[in-house]
Formats: sequence, C-alpha cells, structure tokens
Amino acid sequence: MSQEISLAKALQQFLRTSRLKTGIRALQIEEIWEELMGKTIAKYTEKIQIVNHTLFITTSVAPLKNELLYQKNQIRQRVNEALGENIITDVVIQ
Repeated sequence: MSQEISLAKALQQFLRTSRLKTGIRALQIEEIWEELMGKTIAKYTEKIQIVNHTLFITTSVAPLKNELLYQKNQIRQRVNEALGENIITDVVIQ
C-alpha cells in the first residue's frame, strides 16, 4: 500500500534536506525586513544572505553599519522569531 503525502508536506520535507532552504529563508527575511527593522534601514540595506546559519547584511552607508553593529543580537532575535526557528546564530554587517 502506498503512502499518500500532500504537496505541502512533500515540499517541507524537501526543503528540510535541501540547500535551497537557506536561499528561501533569505528571501523570507527580505520580504519582512522593512517590517522588522523599519523603512530607513530597509531602504539602505543592499543585500541579505544566509551562509551556514550566519545572516550577512550588506550596506554602503557607514552610519547604518555602525547602528546595525550595535543591534546584532536584536536583529538575530527578531529574525529567528519572525521565521519561527532558531536558524540564525550570528549576524555579520558588511
């Protein structure tokens, strides 16, 4: 007897074991970045990436880099809370 599985569950299982998951998580973060951090920070954030549970935030605005450096722990907590998982263990501002 074959076991039936919903498409949603099949995708969840695939993403759990796939390297695509971090790319999808980064896209999810980008979608809610303005909500998490505010319009000004979102406007000047150039790139968001996840590599090995580290969130990389890229901006060329020096004062914003300094502000984000002071908020690294809060950023990690907010992102993990928004994703509903403890995915991010470190934040790097570039």
